[in-house]
Amino acid sequence: MTDQKRFRVFATSRIGDPAENRLRECGYELEVFQGPEAPPKKLIIEKVKSGIDALITTLRDPIDAEIFEAGKGSLKVVAQIAVGFDNINRADANTYKIPFTNTADVLTEATAEFAFFMMGMLARKMWQSERLVREQKWPSWHPFLPFLGDEVTGKTIAIIGTGRIGLAMIKKCSGFDMNMLCYDYDPAYHNDKYIAAIRDLMDLRHAKRIQKEKTWIQYVEFEEALNGADYVSIHVPLLREGETDKPTYHFINEKTLKLMKPTAYLVNSSRGPVVDEKALAKALKDKVIAGAALDVFEKEPLPPDSPLLDPEIADRTRLFHHFASGAQITRLSVDPDKGMAGRTAQAVIDVLEGNYGGDPTKMPYVVNKEAFMP
Repeated sequence: MTDQKRFRVFATSRIGDPAENRLRECGYELEVFQGPEAPPKKLIIEKVKSGIDALITTLRDPIDAEIFEAGKGSLKVVAQIAVGFDNINRADANTYKIPFTNTADVLTEATAEFAFFMMGMLARKMWQSERLVREQKWPSWHPFLPFLGDEVTGKTIAIIGTGRIGLAMIKKCSGFDMNMLCYDYDPAYHNDKYIAAIRDLMDLRHAKRIQKEKTWIQYVEFEEALNGADYVSIHVPLLREGETDKPTYHFINEKTLKLMKPTAYLVNSSRGPVVDEKALAKALKDKVIAGAALDVFEKEPLPPDSPLLDPEIADRTRLFHHFASGAQITRLSVDPDKGMAGRTAQAVIDVLEGNYGGDPTKMPYVVNKEAFMP
């Protein structure tokens, strides 16, 4: 950074002391909206108009042409502290030639881990069990009363989406001797080498008698995955009509839910609008499927009139506050190879300091590299 220029950064949310201090140690003038709620868009526009050089955002912030126009001539980068960027209008960013960044990779294991935990909590009825104890309604030990849960070990899971998080979920499920049906909405994302490696490990575990039953993994069509699974775990990006020829908006709907077994469970840690919540609530009420666990929703926070809050389906529905990546290191570490906050800070530094020869196409965390191609 030159002595003549002190870069100004506005963050729409706290990203943690270590990452915030790193930016200040770089000599940047950092202003942070303390929240915890999101700032109004009007305030973001005011800050951008004031001449900030970098804007740090979350999924809650609508970033579009209005924002980019306000920052014309001064705004150099939008750094998103999330892997998703549904809130950022990519076409508008490209029109104004503003690079935006995300925090892919560092939250992969934490998100897959949480998806697995959601599945286990849902299947083994842990919430119902704890509630019995807390409410002093546990009469006595009994072999099968007041209820039983469902095992995970030895069951079949459908992994819908085999990107980074889907593959991490596969790795975790293989350790629980699960059979796996894999499907990807886009064949370009098939990772046959990874699947073959997991198959080799399964075979080795069985040969060495680490697991009693031989297990399997394979790519199948979507309908076959839903038909054959005891658990369905969703790991796809949100793609709407007009954005792609393979949209994932309401990918899980009334029709696809009916393809699942009545004893099957749905787990979603990807994006809320991938699931039609009204259809899911109805499927749970009508016992089309056995249960669902969700960490993301069509509207966040979940509104009080959401059909998912219906008391009639409470025992079959686990709901969490977009918390899958919410672990200490994953969210707050200043190390860009480990933490979302660290990666966000480094993304800002890369652009403002002109790292990688000042070429956004070479900066590892820039999403819209196409806007800067010759």
